[in-house]
Amino acid sequence: MQEPPKITRRSLLGGSLALAGATAAGCAIPVGLGSAQTRVQYWHFLGASDGIIMNKMVTAFAKDNPNIFVEENVLAWGEPYYTKIAMAGSGGRSPDLATFHLARLAGIGAGAILDPINVKLLEEVGLRAADFSPPIWERAHLDGVLYAIPFDAHPMVQYYNTDICGRAGLLGSDGKLLPTRSQDELLAMLRKAKEALGGKPPLVFDALGLGTVGPWRVWYSLYPQSGGTLLSDDGTTITIDDQKALQALRLMAQLGKEGLCDPRTDYGASVASFTNGQSAFLWNGDWETTGLKERKTPFSMSRFPSVFGTGAAQADCHSFVLPHQRDRDPEVERATYQFIAYLVKNSADWAVAGHVPAYLPALEEPGYLALQPQSEYRSVITEVALDPQVWFAGSASRMWIEIGEAFSPVISGERTPEEGLAAAKASLNRLLSAPNPFPDQER
Repeated sequence: MQEPPKITRRSLLGGSLALAGATAAGCAIPVGLGSAQTRVQYWHFLGASDGIIMNKMVTAFAKDNPNIFVEENVLAWGEPYYTKIAMAGSGGRSPDLATFHLARLAGIGAGAILDPINVKLLEEVGLRAADFSPPIWERAHLDGVLYAIPFDAHPMVQYYNTDICGRAGLLGSDGKLLPTRSQDELLAMLRKAKEALGGKPPLVFDALGLGTVGPWRVWYSLYPQSGGTLLSDDGTTITIDDQKALQALRLMAQLGKEGLCDPRTDYGASVASFTNGQSAFLWNGDWETTGLKERKTPFSMSRFPSVFGTGAAQADCHSFVLPHQRDRDPEVERATYQFIAYLVKNSADWAVAGHVPAYLPALEEPGYLALQPQSEYRSVITEVALDPQVWFAGSASRMWIEIGEAFSPVISGERTPEEGLAAAKASLNRLLSAPNPFPDQER
């Protein structure tokens, strides 16, 4: 494995500007195409430090494989990206490869907009089902057909300020945060941190704002810990266990009522508060790691707190898919699988950005284990709480936004947990009754 990419302030800022320009234009990052090279067109939405690291990996692949040219196209994140994938796939004139959120798989028309993975070619490049996190590998299938190759999981994690937690007596002799194993232990930890902060809320997360999804992500980390589910396996019926759902919502309400979290922070404000040492804990996805290091915040990371039984944490996964092509060139197809295998087998390099490799051998590599604090929460890879396989789920989806809006007032005390749960169920019922934009797909 290659050494992890070196991220400096200059390269981060310079790379971010270059990627921002490429994203705005929806254009390719040029590397140079020789006449004898096989070209692989690759679309992704990765920006900032994610985009810099991916570009470094693409460049490294080019050096090792001079006969293959990867044309890296950076597009806007979110709905615009998936709309372009859908349009390209429906026309059969797609890129050879695309990065994809795994939770979006059921909502994109697999079998019509995405082509199945060629398992034989996958095995030829050295990738086997047994090498991947079982729940993530299972979720890469629809109706028993493999449509995605998992790359990582980006779970909810707990960032903690080591200086503040040290003053509060929350660190062990090894300098790491003492774990919590119950609701009482979590509340006790937060109360000590609040005292060390002179009464300020010790915890921040994305709790408020237009299109907020933080309350959904917190609730869907807490609720599955007790074994709660959202929908039936066929995605047609709400299966929420009211008692378990309310248990999680009541804890979220208590955090706001006691001043243990700040219910007024949106995404940017929560990150800024933690970055500037105004809070002791940040609950967020693992992707803020590089930025916090760049700004020299004294921090480390741990798994999302275990409160209601297991250590489950809400997560989505980056994966690789093959947008539909009418006639896939065999030479380009083999080159595409070579490129996928290179990225997956070197996913310890990708983990610099904070994400947990879905490829299990990478989790044991010395280079990955040396990454701090990225390797501290690697064990979550088999306990990720993934979205149900329905068309309206996934990153930037209506489900995330609507349930986030239902639960945000619970944290601020403007809505009871019971009212919040009723609003969430009403949203789910509306989404279940809405027409599937990809009905009766041939898979």
